[in-house]
Amino acid sequence: MKNDTVFVLLAGGKSERMGIAKGLLEYQNTYWILEQINRISTTTVTEVYIGLGHHFQEYLNKIPLLKQAESEFVIYKKIMIRVIINKNPELGSFTTLQTVLQQIQKNKSVLITPIDIPILNTTELQTIIETKNQVVLPNFEGKNGHPIKLHADFWNPLLLLSPADENSRLDLEIKKMNPSKITQIAVTDSAIVKNLNTPNDWIEFSKS
Repeated sequence: MKNDTVFVLLAGGKSERMGIAKGLLEYQNTYWILEQINRISTTTVTEVYIGLGHHFQEYLNKIPLLKQAESEFVIYKKIMIRVIINKNPELGSFTTLQTVLQQIQKNKSVLITPIDIPILNTTELQTIIETKNQVVLPNFEGKNGHPIKLHADFWNPLLLLSPADENSRLDLEIKKMNPSKITQIAVTDSAIVKNLNTPNDWIEFSKS
């Protein structure tokens, strides 16, 4: 199946409450960031962009694949991976998103999730990927979550927003949209609303 959607994984935060870069947490004999990519690899997505920031050197040191992907696409699990580093992560996650979007073909749709929200099951994930609208949001029991799919016509203008403006936020831009341009996909997987911010969050998630 032809696919025009690329995946963006945002892993540029400080992870202060977790105490370790979240993507470097150990999960079933691998790193959490690689587990997230493994989950994406089961869909029709063929390109993954990883946005790093505060802990970028730790990621590059511990996972040679990511070091190589900093300068070129690297094949992993039959998908192509690129690593983009936000040199100003202190300005927030939106700047990491902008930094990554600058490197993506302007006609592509993007599927975005932060590193601390587990990627949901393949079937419902694929439904999100295949749904056409300006914005596509998964919804679990009345709560919207991630990953969020953005059409090129929506995300290209995001590059024009000032990263220094506290109102430069993806959620605020989505709220400005005509509701007809937003599709909510009801899902049964509660992963879309989980936030793995603390060691206790991680322990509970690992048990499940």
